[in-house]
Amino acid sequence: MATLTLFILENSILKTKIWKQKSSPERTLVDVLTQELNAPEIIAKMLVQRGIDSSDKVKKFFNPRIGDMHDPFLMKDMDKAIERVQSAQKQKEGVLIFGDYDVDGTTSVALAYSFFKDKFDKIDYYIPDRYKEGYGISNDGIDYAKANGLSLIIALDCGIRSIDKIDYATSLGIDFIICDHHLPGAEIPKAVAVLDPKRSDCEYPFKELAGCGIGLKLAQAYSQVNDLDEREYLQYLDYATLSIASDIVPIVDENRIIAHFGLKIINQQPRIGLRKLKEISINKDELTIEDLVFYIGPRINAAGRMDDAKSAVKMLIASDEATADEYANELQTQNASRKLVDQKITADFQEIIAKNPALLDRKTHVFYKEDWHKGVVGIAASRAIELYYRPTIILTKSGEGILAGSARSISGFDVHAALEKCSEHLIQFGGHMYAAGMTLKAENLDAFREAFEKVGEEMLDEEMLTPKVYYDAELDANEVDMKFLNILNKMAPFGPGNMTPVFYAKNLKDDGTGKIIGETQEHIRLNIKRSKDAIAAVGFGMASQFSEIKKADSFEACFQINENVFRNVSSLQLMLKDIRITKDV
Repeated sequence: MATLTLFILENSILKTKIWKQKSSPERTLVDVLTQELNAPEIIAKMLVQRGIDSSDKVKKFFNPRIGDMHDPFLMKDMDKAIERVQSAQKQKEGVLIFGDYDVDGTTSVALAYSFFKDKFDKIDYYIPDRYKEGYGISNDGIDYAKANGLSLIIALDCGIRSIDKIDYATSLGIDFIICDHHLPGAEIPKAVAVLDPKRSDCEYPFKELAGCGIGLKLAQAYSQVNDLDEREYLQYLDYATLSIASDIVPIVDENRIIAHFGLKIINQQPRIGLRKLKEISINKDELTIEDLVFYIGPRINAAGRMDDAKSAVKMLIASDEATADEYANELQTQNASRKLVDQKITADFQEIIAKNPALLDRKTHVFYKEDWHKGVVGIAASRAIELYYRPTIILTKSGEGILAGSARSISGFDVHAALEKCSEHLIQFGGHMYAAGMTLKAENLDAFREAFEKVGEEMLDEEMLTPKVYYDAELDANEVDMKFLNILNKMAPFGPGNMTPVFYAKNLKDDGTGKIIGETQEHIRLNIKRSKDAIAAVGFGMASQFSEIKKADSFEACFQINENVFRNVSSLQLMLKDIRITKDV
């Protein structure tokens, strides 16, 4: 591990990050909110920066209400979906819940299956095999439904571009209800109902639900029509929260409501499988969105990456200790294997760079090796961006003469739009602005690589290729106390659209007790001098700057603030995002 880390540091081309303060909010609005909230001005500034600029918005922001969720029937085709579900009930049809193999897909299946299982005599679920069937709706899945007498398929987190697959199902007498949140193509599949807020003809007021969120709206609509207690569907807000965290959708509007109450379920009344997974993955009582992203989500994802995603569903819906324990431990083992594969791919593409240093001058990176693990290429692409900060695609062999891979992007570069411009070289592709998947013929690799680079040259400039740290406001380290952190915590849950506050401070100085820490000696722990006491500061991957920090008169930093609990003792600490040594003028 230490050798790999050293190699990473030596081969990274990341430049000094650009620090940018978020836009200055309108003074009048800040003054009004400061008075109304009776809070520090800096809090009012951050709220206005985030669009929380009126008393009504402040009230909704700090006090999310289930009653503020949108009417599910505002979504195009929701009425048709409910009619078809009820028809299936009356006709005693069999139903198949179909979902993707990632966190959003598996939580979607867990939600829909759990909600509908006592409403149908015959119900089953299906997750496609990543390696045999690929992404999305598959002929194998449709054939499974036909063979088992299941005439209605509810597809979640996939299907919006599956034109031919829906036609195939129709030819077999099988109907589809699609619950998706990805961008549609020019044609909408001919399913009985297609629920997707991103449809151009859908007037649903919030467009950024995760796939599991669409499943939740289906359950909400069914509950309303059948006069069920709202707890019938609200009990599954934890699933929807997991999908929000792992699919990196904006935590605003309806997603904020879902995440707020979903975290309460996860922390106060955790489902048995999630409790087991939490116990073996993170030693913490109260989980945040960030914890779901970095500890819980990767373990659920590992099932589909390394083997069969059904084990993730089985963990999520487990109703007894033994089953929950079995599948939580299976996910933990698969995640450990995933980490080793991830490290191997990372070392491989670093070796490619070392042998071909001219690649460092390119605007984009497309790496390929036929024996890379198909389930881990997306993670590896993210790792490449951490090192080189370039839109990156990592490809591997996927059948005879076929390559498959994942793309990850940098801020401001729409990788989905870029792939659209290179589509003549691809068999298929799909995804979002910052993440996408694709397949292509092996013979087209070089042409695709050059086409993607050409798009990069057109769309990227030097500033876009330099990583940035955005901070909310300047803050004196002496102002950091538990009361201030408690106010910040009321702004949670944090995520896209409402990121964890980042602050800037200058004239910082270690008190002399700082040290390099970690098994691989990569990180630093400082104790920042203050007027009355010192405050701890932790910087991950900053060990190379430690000697300069110790010698410097002072340094400046961008940081977040959190609470560190060690042996039941709570203390404040700064989480350093970046540091600069103050230079003498």
